[in-house]
Amino acid sequence: MAAPAPTPHATGFPAEGRCGYYVAKKKRFCRMVVAAGKRFCGEHAGAAEEENARKRILCPLDPKHTVYEDQLAKHLKKCNSREKPKPDFFIQDINAGLKDETEIPEQIVPISSLSEEQLEILIKKLKKASEGLNSTLKDQILSHPALHDALNDPKNGDSATKHLKQQVDGKHRKKNSVFERLQIDIQHLCLNKIPVLSREKLPVVGIGKHLCGVATDLALRCLVETRGASCEERNEEPLAKRIKNDKTDKEINTLAEEGSEKNVPEKWTPVAGIVIALCCHHRCDWRHYVGKEYFRALGLGAEEFHYFQRMSSWATCGMQTTSVEASAVPRSRESESDNSEDHDEDGGPRTPATHAASLPGFLNVEEKKKIGHLCKLLIDQGRIEYLQQKGFHPMLQYYTDPGVSLENVLLTALPTQSSSAEATA
Repeated sequence: MAAPAPTPHATGFPAEGRCGYYVAKKKRFCRMVVAAGKRFCGEHAGAAEEENARKRILCPLDPKHTVYEDQLAKHLKKCNSREKPKPDFFIQDINAGLKDETEIPEQIVPISSLSEEQLEILIKKLKKASEGLNSTLKDQILSHPALHDALNDPKNGDSATKHLKQQVDGKHRKKNSVFERLQIDIQHLCLNKIPVLSREKLPVVGIGKHLCGVATDLALRCLVETRGASCEERNEEPLAKRIKNDKTDKEINTLAEEGSEKNVPEKWTPVAGIVIALCCHHRCDWRHYVGKEYFRALGLGAEEFHYFQRMSSWATCGMQTTSVEASAVPRSRESESDNSEDHDEDGGPRTPATHAASLPGFLNVEEKKKIGHLCKLLIDQGRIEYLQQKGFHPMLQYYTDPGVSLENVLLTALPTQSSSAEATA
């Protein structure tokens, strides 16, 4: 069998039209395109003999790239890493929640450092707090007509079909639709300051696909508190003191009248609905969590929340060890590392199956999964309680099969008035 033709790098020469600088760390030549008549790209131009006199330095705004020292002032004016003017809808930490330093334990040890007795106490607290919660969710597996032809195409294999089931973007666009992309961290986004929303008095529907951990809480607060109330009113009081009252009703009505002379419906709803595919509860954060009042009412706090959100990964970490194998695991858990899930292509978490070997030996795989699901359920229940206090009718339901995504729970919420009207219709 003939050997394949050697690549330019294998022969010791850069590819044609590419930089001649050899990157020792990557064991290959730089692949950047060079200017006509040049041997090196701009990043490695200092290596060229004719330009040795000019010195390149690290960019002070972003040390990941370099710039000629004599052109630094010019570069700083156009560098992509320079600080750009903030839009009106940017308000620092508007959706971050209150930061209460007194509630954060000085030092929280990892689960691997807990004794079995300490872990058993945590599990007892979890089970007691979860009593009465409905862990059997309703199946609402739906499919948009735009995908029907593709899903039924016999040419598609299992992987292609699975990918199509996960797709939502780009399938709903119409010729007369208007899209605007806001490049901003949702932690700082004030919906009432977005011109098109305030000008047209448009109701908002919040949709999130696999909104990881803390991002769900930031999104909920963004929708409920910055769309339904004035952004000038910062969160200076605990949640229990900020429950909707007559004053906030008046402020909301005032906001509905500002910025436009158009008639606003009497029952105009700033947020018409919320649909969020929940994900990665191990990425939640106590400061940003919207259900802190719910946890406090159960006698739980920041420390329990930290361990519960860590233990939530047991539900989806891909443990394949059998119950018999699990029972043979040594009781020492010194080798356990932090549960750090990563997303795979289906949007669900991915952790090696061998991770099961580092979990508590007195629990079998099924028990660990149940505990993980209870942690997720309890965290989500705090979000349910938050939305109920804010005048919404929230629900948890399955929106897809676990074979498509292990993170298959959907949080939906409708304003109480509209959901009541639908129920009586």
